[in-house]
Amino acid sequence: MGAVAWILLVVLAPGALGLDTVSGAAALLYAAGSRICHQLTDRSFAFAGMQLPVCARCFGLYLSGAVAAVLAWFAAPRVMPWARIALAAAALPTGVTWALEAAGLAGFSNISRAGAALPLGGAAGWVFVQMLRYDAESHGREIHHRRPAARSR
Repeated sequence: MGAVAWILLVVLAPGALGLDTVSGAAALLYAAGSRICHQLTDRSFAFAGMQLPVCARCFGLYLSGAVAAVLAWFAAPRVMPWARIALAAAALPTGVTWALEAAGLAGFSNISRAGAALPLGGAAGWVFVQMLRYDAESHGREIHHRRPAARSR
């Protein structure tokens, strides 16, 4: 729920800046975004004529993370011994585009930055929720299957 709420707030923030009743809350959201993102104008999407509180790459991460978290919630929880490998593989597009930009070898559009981040956000959202669900269900089974200890008199 937190991932879904965050992405909704990120999308709604630009429009909220112009509303007297919630502009202070929107400003706080931009301040929070500045703690986790560079917020460069040329690397950010804009809605309602206003820049989002996070860059395109972060937006892609958060959007796909929220979608995958919701999907993982409705999927059967399972052990994922391959989770680290999946996360590493999903990080490759983000890592490659970031490294090429940082080295000055290539420039990417905001859509490309967000698109490259989709696999990593999706994998992270899926793995995180699946781990929480598996852990909760395995502990639940363990508790329900225990028998009370015999009392000694």
